[in-house]
Amino acid sequence: MQLRNIAIIAHVDHGKTTLVDCLLKQSGIFRENEKTSERMMDSNDQERERGITILAKATSVVWNDVRINIVDTPGHADFGGEVERILNMVDGAIVLVDAAEGPMPQTKFVVSKALKIGLRPIVCVNKIDKPEERHNEVVNEVFDLFANLDATDEQLDFPIIYGSAKNGWMSKDPAVKTADMNALFETVLAHVPPPAVQPGPFRLLGTTIGSDPFLGRILTGRVAAGSVKPNQTVKALSRMGEVIETGRVSKVLAFRGLTRAPIDEGVAGDIVSIAGLTKATVADTICAPEVTQAMEAQPIDPPTLAMTFRVNDSPLAGTEGKKVTSRVIWDRLQREAEGNVALRISRSTESESFEVAGRGELQLAVLIETMRREGFELGVSRPKVVMQKDEATGETLEPIEEVTIDVDDEHSGVVVQKLSERRAEMMDMRPSGVGRTRLVFHAPTRGLIGYQGELLSDTRGTAVMNRIFHGYAPHKGAIQGRHTGVLISNGAGESVAFAMWNLEDRGPMMIDVGVKVYEGMIIGEHTRGNDLEVNVLKGKKLTNMRASGSDEAVRLTPPIRMTLEKALAYIQDDELVEVTPENIRLRKVFLDPNDRKRFARATADA
Repeated sequence: MQLRNIAIIAHVDHGKTTLVDCLLKQSGIFRENEKTSERMMDSNDQERERGITILAKATSVVWNDVRINIVDTPGHADFGGEVERILNMVDGAIVLVDAAEGPMPQTKFVVSKALKIGLRPIVCVNKIDKPEERHNEVVNEVFDLFANLDATDEQLDFPIIYGSAKNGWMSKDPAVKTADMNALFETVLAHVPPPAVQPGPFRLLGTTIGSDPFLGRILTGRVAAGSVKPNQTVKALSRMGEVIETGRVSKVLAFRGLTRAPIDEGVAGDIVSIAGLTKATVADTICAPEVTQAMEAQPIDPPTLAMTFRVNDSPLAGTEGKKVTSRVIWDRLQREAEGNVALRISRSTESESFEVAGRGELQLAVLIETMRREGFELGVSRPKVVMQKDEATGETLEPIEEVTIDVDDEHSGVVVQKLSERRAEMMDMRPSGVGRTRLVFHAPTRGLIGYQGELLSDTRGTAVMNRIFHGYAPHKGAIQGRHTGVLISNGAGESVAFAMWNLEDRGPMMIDVGVKVYEGMIIGEHTRGNDLEVNVLKGKKLTNMRASGSDEAVRLTPPIRMTLEKALAYIQDDELVEVTPENIRLRKVFLDPNDRKRFARATADA
């Protein structure tokens, strides 16, 4: 059977996963009466809850006797490591663009990677049924983007398809609404070349890794040469060409719709999964025993943000989670780093703590949330940027991001002011639809930590921010942190309504009534710039005398609800987020007030 391998790449929320749903339904994979869900490729719990794709996944459909392997990729820059690896497996890419928004920062990031390795794109203008669609301008913007990214003449001569993935149609003419996706299928067959097959024995580059309760570790990649069968002896080579292990293939699986099915032989050009190896991982070459040279793997961009994961040492440690020791946490992080090449795990200088470096706050928050659901307890520090040194001058360099903000005209002033305070430079300002402005900044990653919440408050929830790694630049100097202090509990017990009611003029609370607290735990935000120790355990003194008006019911203001991302962005360097399966608490690193004073004096002297 003829083969085609394509990736679908686009900015977050432009409709990649919905398009894959449509292609699956119209290729005849499901029975007519079979029940199907929305966003079938987003199988992970967090993907469904957040409405985003986190892991790249493959599927396959058959159309006119041609098997088309489709790879659905994440749209967030934080998960760009997934996209960089996946592009090695395909021969073409569908670049999906919103008919109203046009190409966005993440589109630029992924397209630059695709053009660099020589893929010829198919541009698909999605959501053309929107009332504010502007397909002609969007196509021109895409052409300009490709030209700026040094596309070749062949890549600039791209075919264009218009349509609505949600409504299940695509057409070569924006004015003609069709009944199906045939125009897209035809363009893929005409425009994407069959996979190039290399001569020689079996070779496959590991692209993604998974696990199965029955088969163990499963490595997925494209067969570059030869073929692979069950019980065949293979070996794994590292990037440097060293032999990692020799083993036997227990199963060869191929994607058939939404499932993996065992096959008798994986042929050159097809995307298959191999079970049976215990040590081989992503970017390793799986090959026949006579092969000595490893296949070249695409370099992955370095991580820009790091956090310290430490053993939870609060007074409530071990009461909610089962996995609390440093050995168990280290083993789990090692497993994560195996499959996610964009993460870098190392042991920290502090005892029982580990440094985890990744692409952004969202990627690290997803990892923490996954571990929390698995029963882990952790203490997590404030995110810090990963600095680099310029070898020629010895100057410290910090990561800079390109930030694109779409905002209502009336709020653009406050956005420019706040980002200027965070050492950002404005690169562009232009209209973006009726009454809206698109602002483009180059801002240090340090200055963007915790800015998302502030932006939504300043713009009344109307702004949309997108960010993408731009490069390294000389250190921009100090950036002011949080303006307010915190309220800290001075004792252990359960919070009391009467005490919290009396503390309301000190600042908003972050906990409810009847919540377990301990000394050093952050229970609210102080209205002033300093930290304040308060007593939330003090009940009302009762007497046997009654007086009218003195026994009124206590009415409390609802507390600030801290999500994981909000908490990570909120804390300062001397604070931690305590993450357990049931709660997310904020606390000081040093719970004892005397230890805090000693640490503050030592840092002031330094």
